[in-house]
Formats: sequence, structure tokens, C-alpha cells
Amino acid sequence: MSTLDDWITRAGAALDLPADAIPPERRDALLDLTRDVAHGVARIAGPLTCYLVGIAVGSGADPAEALARVSALAPPAEAPSAPQEQ
Repeated sequence: MSTLDDWITRAGAALDLPADAIPPERRDALLDLTRDVAHGVARIAGPLTCYLVGIAVGSGADPAEALARVSALAPPAEAPSAPQEQ
């Protein structure tokens, strides 16, 4: 088990959530959203945006739809540029 998996399991247990509360594909989408917002908006906006998605889901929003709607707002993180030949 990775450090991330161990942490998610421990944090979920502390919140009385099942071990599979974050399926791998949702985890990856949340990480992508966090990256895009942190790099395209502001670093501190990444985790707060994921928290907003969590509030929406807790209020009844479909998780995939909530992620998609907010992801559409976030500028994609720029890929590192390749060195230019001279």
C-alpha cells in the first residue's frame, strides 16, 4: 500500500467513511482538478476547490457531474515546455 493509499484509508476511517470512499478514478480526477486549479488559478485554490466539490456531493450532487462542472472552469495545467533547439 502506498503512502497516499494508507493516508486516505486512515483519514476515511477517522471520518467514519468506508475504505473505498474514493474510487481510484475519482481520486485521479480530484488530483487532476487540484493540479489544474493550483497551477491555473492559485495554488491555495486547489484544495479549497476540492472541498467545494465535496460540499456539493454531500448536498446531493452527482460526484462525476460536480467534478466535470468545476473542471470545465479550470484552465488546464500547462505541460512543461521542451527545450528549444538553437
